[in-house]
Order: sequence, then structure tokens, then C-alpha cells
Amino acid sequence: MLTVTSVNVNGLRAAAKKGFVEWLAGTGADVLCLQEVRAEPQQLPDEVRAPEGWFVTHAPAAAKGRAGVSLYTRREPERVRVGFGSAEFDGSGRYVEADLPGVTVASLYLPSGEVGTERQDEKYRFMGEFLAYLKELKERAAADGREVLVCGDWNIAHQEADLKNWRGNRKNSGFLPEERAWMSDVFTAYEDVVRALHPDVEGPYSWWSYRGRAFDNDTGWRIDCHVATPGLAGRAVKACVERAATHAERWSDHAPVTVVYA
Repeated sequence: MLTVTSVNVNGLRAAAKKGFVEWLAGTGADVLCLQEVRAEPQQLPDEVRAPEGWFVTHAPAAAKGRAGVSLYTRREPERVRVGFGSAEFDGSGRYVEADLPGVTVASLYLPSGEVGTERQDEKYRFMGEFLAYLKELKERAAADGREVLVCGDWNIAHQEADLKNWRGNRKNSGFLPEERAWMSDVFTAYEDVVRALHPDVEGPYSWWSYRGRAFDNDTGWRIDCHVATPGLAGRAVKACVERAATHAERWSDHAPVTVVYA
């Protein structure tokens, strides 16, 4: 079995003080994909920078205090790659991948965007380059007899079932028609693992705003996804969102999304 967890930590230094360290000590995951680390490795406490029993790759953003992705693996990777060959985005702390036996696992933090601003233009540029890379990665992996798993904060809700208040978000970044169509393009080559295991439910949501009572009312978004090549997706046997029991016990505005693969 291969157990993979993905979570946007919303600042790893802050999360470490609020319960991430204890969660990490208790997780049964074989691979952990983190997003929005927002720290240089030397700024992290030892117990999260290089915890015992893990091989860790941190890919911070060149812009300090922003973005940043990390990969933790129980087994030493055969190869690690930061970025996906983009002149604009390889230094932005948004993608890191590692080759493990038979599978390439990646941590992705797709830009969030904001309608009518440069941030949305940046998001679209990233999406265009990254989709081309995803297709290339799948072809290269297939030639090597490997599967691919890209986990992370995709910052797009694909379907109405993926966010509670979909009617009120049709003109907002994260649920725009162009973004949803792009996700459909992704899913012509890959599969949405959690949705395949939970086909007829709303959610399960993985992000809730800190504003109001979004968490208590489960007014969330499902934007943290495991996106896998069909061979691996077909071996997924269980998926869950590790939702905190109470608002006070949260150490991020996202919750870990864990999938077990046979």
C-alpha cells in the first residue's frame, strides 16, 4: 500500500506552532505533499525542516514569504525535480516532483488568481504552461513504465459539487468557466481520485475560509486534489479529508487529503 497525503499548510512556521508537528508525528503517510510553506528551509524548526524518518525536499519561492512547496517521503527518491521547465514559474515555489519506485509524485500550488487583475493573468499563464507539462510528463512516465500523481492545492473547483456556494462564485476566480474547462482538459489525461471514490456527494471539502462560520457550517471548497494517471487512480482504495474536530483545533485553513493506493 502507498498512502499519500496532501495539505496546504498556510505557512509552515505558523502551522508548526498550532499542531502540525503533532499531526506529522502521528501520520501513517508514506508521502506528504505540502503547499504554501512560505519559508526558507533554514527558517523552519528542525522537527519540520528535516524530521527523523523522512527524506525532505523544500522548494521555496524566490519571493520571500510567499508560496513554497515541499515533499516528504519515507523512501529516498530516485530523482527530484523543482519546477517544470518554465522560465517564469520555476522559481516561484509552486511545483516539486520526486521519482519513487514505479511512480512520480508531485506537490503543486497553483496560483489563486483574482478576476480583473494581473494575478488572474498570471494564473492563466501558469495553467497554459502546466497543462502542456502534464501531458509531457504522462507520456514520459508511460515510456518508463511509471505512474504519475500530482497532489496539491489546484485552486479551482471543477464541478458544482466541489463548493458549497457555487451559485455565488460563478464570476469569482476558482470557479470561472475557463478554469473549470481547463480542469476538464486535465481530466482527459488524468483522473480526479477523490471524486472517483466519492462520486455522488457534495465535497468532501478541504478548504474553509477563516471568515464567519464557514468551517462550522461546512461551507467549503474541494480544491485540494489527487490527480493521477488512470493506472494509479484505479488502485485507489480509500480517500478521506482529515477534517479537524473543531475550529479551534485547525492548524491551517485547509485540511489534509489522504488517499491509500493498493
